[in-house]
Amino acid sequence: MPMANPDEAKVEAPGLRVGANAWKWPPVWPYDSNFFKRKSEMTGKDNVNPMMNMMNPMEALEKKDVADVDENLFDSLKWWEENKEVTTDLDERVVAKISSHYSFYLRDGMSVLELGAAENSYLPEGLKLNKHVGVGAVKSQMEANPSITESYVVDLNDVVEDEGVKSEELADLGRDTFDAVIMANTIDFLINPREVFKSSWRALKPGGIMIVPFLAKDAYADKFDEAFTKQWRDMTDDQHMWVGGSFFQFSAGEGWEGLKGFDISPEGAKQLGAEESVLDKLKQKDTDLPPGAYVVQARKNFEAEEVDESDLEGYIKSKMWMLPTLEDRDKKLVVPRLARAYDALDTEEEKKRMLGHFDSLPKIYASLIKMDQFAFTFSMQAQLAADLVGDPDFTGSDIQINNMKMGLGLRKPSADFWAPVGKLTAAMQPEEKVNLLAYIVPRFGSDDPTQQEALTAFVSGLEPTFEVIRSKCPNMKESDVQLVGSELLASEVLVPGRSNREEFALWLGALTDVDLEFILAKRNSFKEDATKELE
Repeated sequence: MPMANPDEAKVEAPGLRVGANAWKWPPVWPYDSNFFKRKSEMTGKDNVNPMMNMMNPMEALEKKDVADVDENLFDSLKWWEENKEVTTDLDERVVAKISSHYSFYLRDGMSVLELGAAENSYLPEGLKLNKHVGVGAVKSQMEANPSITESYVVDLNDVVEDEGVKSEELADLGRDTFDAVIMANTIDFLINPREVFKSSWRALKPGGIMIVPFLAKDAYADKFDEAFTKQWRDMTDDQHMWVGGSFFQFSAGEGWEGLKGFDISPEGAKQLGAEESVLDKLKQKDTDLPPGAYVVQARKNFEAEEVDESDLEGYIKSKMWMLPTLEDRDKKLVVPRLARAYDALDTEEEKKRMLGHFDSLPKIYASLIKMDQFAFTFSMQAQLAADLVGDPDFTGSDIQINNMKMGLGLRKPSADFWAPVGKLTAAMQPEEKVNLLAYIVPRFGSDDPTQQEALTAFVSGLEPTFEVIRSKCPNMKESDVQLVGSELLASEVLVPGRSNREEFALWLGALTDVDLEFILAKRNSFKEDATKELE
């Protein structure tokens, strides 16, 4: 049963099957490296049902880190060059369907980038493009294509992880350059599809469309089976559509809009999702039935250029579409926290500096990935990241990241600072430690000698501060003593120019037990309000 409403179908090409609101995804990239191996690269232990990764995405991530290096690595460019005389030769009825689908979205004067280009692009007859750039594996095949105006040999399977295709030629074509990216009968051979879709997103103009046609899994298996990935060999055509849609989702998330799936199969072809018996397969081989043909496509969303105070989260989301390292789950958690951090800043200069720090988020999350997700939850990770980026003094420098790692226990703590801080604040709740860490880390890496003096004053002042609070509030829990003491000391001493250690000691000594209990209650109330706001 198609999962698209009639209103959508009225404005799209024929065959709409999956509408924009029908797609559902796991929170993280659900595929391990075995999912995209070719037959020659597979070992016995790799033959796991690929749909298990969709149901157990965290298990797939764990496998990714320990995947074996395969000695039989498939050389894509070499294989396609050696088989350049073997052409696709699609059924005429399938070609007509692909061409008809293109005709609904491509117009004269457009600039088109074709990935996986070969001898035929299946474009509508009479279409007059302004530019048609072909990127493929075999130069002679692209030279035989009359539509292509310029071509480049690029291995789409050679990528920079989480960034894009590793190709100077592709990068030199520019960003926001093309009205459309087409990629027919290529998705079945991609081993790093997320990066290919990232490069496509960059190449498209805002509002531009990426159209990805593909055929039934057995359409040309006799010719190109060696180059097929495991997911293509093992999954059904129905599953292929959903996996293809996931490549859009996990490449740029909401940076794509209007994601849709089409069944454009010619009359007589097997219907998408239909069961096929052995007899059916034999019948299809013995008759002139065409293979099924399908399309997944989406448009590049418009990135916000200026901060919209009425939709701050929307602006921040758009700045995160292409950030590497962060999973979709992480982005959804950190965006509202970043918006709160932005609103809390006092000056326009501080807000401007914060927006310039978004690029440091991948460096933060590259470390947080190593944390125990149960002891240090994803929400806590998002809060730490937002608090760091929201601090005007945080730049994401190596010194600051190194100190963050020491504070998190990912690196041996420094004997003069992090070791004593960790010991003296051991009773604090994990969430409170995160807040303290986020306040301390941006203070490192400054060329200002008074900042180093402030850090020294902080670590040496912790125990005396706690002793004063314990003496004034003997019934206060130790975790609360450490919370109130560390935050009061940090707020007054860690920022140069506010208070030195002696001035702080005099101020603290003048506080009563009522004052300290009020400070604790206010602090807890602030935490509760923040939690409710994020719900």
